[in-house]
Amino acid sequence: MVRYMHCVIKSFKHNGHIHRTWQRNWLVPSELLVPEHREESMIVLINRQTPIQESDGKLWISRVPAVSFFIPGIWYNIVALIEEGGIRYYCNIASPPYLQGDVLTYIDYDLDVIRTTDGGCFVVDRDEYELHSNLYHYPQMVDDKVQEGLASLLLRIERGQAPFQDEQIAAYYEAWLQANGEVEQ
Repeated sequence: MVRYMHCVIKSFKHNGHIHRTWQRNWLVPSELLVPEHREESMIVLINRQTPIQESDGKLWISRVPAVSFFIPGIWYNIVALIEEGGIRYYCNIASPPYLQGDVLTYIDYDLDVIRTTDGGCFVVDRDEYELHSNLYHYPQMVDDKVQEGLASLLLRIERGQAPFQDEQIAAYYEAWLQANGEVEQ
């Protein structure tokens, strides 16, 4: 039987302070990844009703299931939110992920891209990026990587490349539910 390993996701800000922690996620075993995802060494995590702790200590519970994709060496990550009206993708421009044991970490660089269920695509939080760029004195290398990551992500979305395939998101989620003997709530 294939086992999903528990994993905690921690995002930080450039100054090293914790930003947000997703406390209960499940790592999709590599043997269950589709070849396209395996080829890019994607780290795929699933969560549902996970406790999320903010930097100020506030704790809340996620409202919708999510399948998250982290790609080694890539300056963004992708969260597929499984909502009643379809799958919405929330993408964080961020440092490449670092997985050590059961903890995945990355630095959040504020810029986000949202791909709506109807295919619309929006870049948000540019003002937050500019504010933190000045506050934390992002080096030119970081700004270059952030801009390259944003351009690469937008191209991936435009081309409908992995993991922007709703059917595969649903398949990962359904397999996880079945492996845990659960049914959709």
